[in-house]
Amino acid sequence: MKQTQGRPLPLGVTVTKDEVNFSVPVPKGKECSLLLYHPGKTAPCAVYPIADSVGEVHYIALRDIGKRTYEYNYMIDGEVVLDPYARALAGKARWGKDTDVQEHEVRCVICREEYDWEGDKTLEIPYHKIVAYSLHVRGFTKDSSSRVKRKGCFEGVVEKLSYLKELGINQIHCMPVYEFEECGLKRNYWGYGEAYCFAPKSAYAADGDGVRSLKDMVKMCHREGIEVVLEMPFDNSMPKQIMEECLRYYMMEYHIDGFILNPSVAPIEGIRQDPFLKRTKIMYHQTGFQDVMRRFLKGDEGMVTDVIYWLRHSSRADGTFNYIASHTGFTLNDLVSYDCKHNESNGENNQDGPDYNYSWNCGAEGPSRKKEIAALRRRQIKNAFLLTLLSQGTPCILAGDEFYNSQKGNNNVYCQDNPVGWTNWGRLDKDKELCDFVKRIIEIRKTYGVFCPENEMLGADRVGCGVPDVSYHGESAWRVPSEISSRQLGVYYSGEAYGGADCYVVYNMHWLSHMFALPALPKEKKWSILATTDGIVESREPVKNQKRIEVKARTIVILEGRSYGA
Repeated sequence: MKQTQGRPLPLGVTVTKDEVNFSVPVPKGKECSLLLYHPGKTAPCAVYPIADSVGEVHYIALRDIGKRTYEYNYMIDGEVVLDPYARALAGKARWGKDTDVQEHEVRCVICREEYDWEGDKTLEIPYHKIVAYSLHVRGFTKDSSSRVKRKGCFEGVVEKLSYLKELGINQIHCMPVYEFEECGLKRNYWGYGEAYCFAPKSAYAADGDGVRSLKDMVKMCHREGIEVVLEMPFDNSMPKQIMEECLRYYMMEYHIDGFILNPSVAPIEGIRQDPFLKRTKIMYHQTGFQDVMRRFLKGDEGMVTDVIYWLRHSSRADGTFNYIASHTGFTLNDLVSYDCKHNESNGENNQDGPDYNYSWNCGAEGPSRKKEIAALRRRQIKNAFLLTLLSQGTPCILAGDEFYNSQKGNNNVYCQDNPVGWTNWGRLDKDKELCDFVKRIIEIRKTYGVFCPENEMLGADRVGCGVPDVSYHGESAWRVPSEISSRQLGVYYSGEAYGGADCYVVYNMHWLSHMFALPALPKEKKWSILATTDGIVESREPVKNQKRIEVKARTIVILEGRSYGA
């Protein structure tokens, strides 16, 4: 191979038929050389001083490099430096292994292998049809209870796709999957902080090839009708234009369907205007839905107005999604089992993690054998799922919440690379009732268009049927409960504009039962119960009293207005 004139752009490594171009930022006044290695070797096989530069970008090209694979690094003023734009890293395939870059134990990879996508492309499922599921690639299947062959990696996620599809999931949110450094004073389990964002994490691949394994996972997800969304928190030190370039790269090279960004770091509005990313979902976390629904769930007063807003809010306009539990905070099971966080095992004297969780332990802190407490907790978990899945924004379920996964009261498992932070599938084998309930509620959401409209409902009669598309009621029909003490709400959805049935959802978050008036239906229709917190109602017999219904304490009821023969 021989050195030839290179190009300053694009940054990183560019492979063409005849040459490989290298371009890297180098601080002013410092010398830079290219180090080449044979695969797996820790001694350079060739060193090329880089003399050409523009601004602070140094560049070089090599011709006649042949088809042989090489690894590379840079030497900048005597220090071995990894390429911040590296597409893959060698030497990081083993999770938790300390490595020394200065000893050439980590090297960048010149990626030349073609990948057969077999016609795959991004799915572009509309926001209103999405039911999302948030997971940690390692933690999702690392526990032995997952029963997958290849635990804690992209391949493990693939082994669980049939489960996710059966549940009704069509989008997964993955915590960082790029090359972050997990080793340090504490284990960096989540993957936040400085990272080589262009390189998929090789330790998340069963064979150490993160590039191919991530592509395989995406392709298999797409075959099952499941989108892949990557959380890309980025570090403040990364230039904004490089963030945008990174997102383009993952969308084009890995067929990623969307990204979850930190709006305080990434220029979200500018990214949404990027012509390459116009059809890519650009999303971000918001805690408004979570905080309001948690407070409503546990029976706080004065929440009805905010609940109405979040029940109707559409995700498409702002790229948000609705969740009551996420990786930052309690799992759903812990939300109803702990009043206070229990993060002592993190080694920060329980000072880390959110202090205000709006949780309620239902009468005892932590695990309890009391039947009435266990029953109330199960009830509250079901109510939480109903609040999430019947709201019109994009719902997102935290992995394991559908089978009572717990983190033992830890609401910040950023360093818990152990069973505390991993998803425990054991409860699914012992008790499938909750999982089956969630599956059926997802089916109801997808079947009844009023729960997932394409556009936000207006509270107006859009089709001249005599009733608005959505209206709000209390114990009396057509009167929004304005009392600050009210913990009750009825929501009437007219199905006329959506080609389906009318639905009425009654929320009673009070610890007492209440009577609710039912809005009058056209003469040919009658109200019947679809589901309640207690379960799915298989028979579709009309309720005996078509004017009023008693709703038990801490109960949600879904009614359908349907026609019955004379």
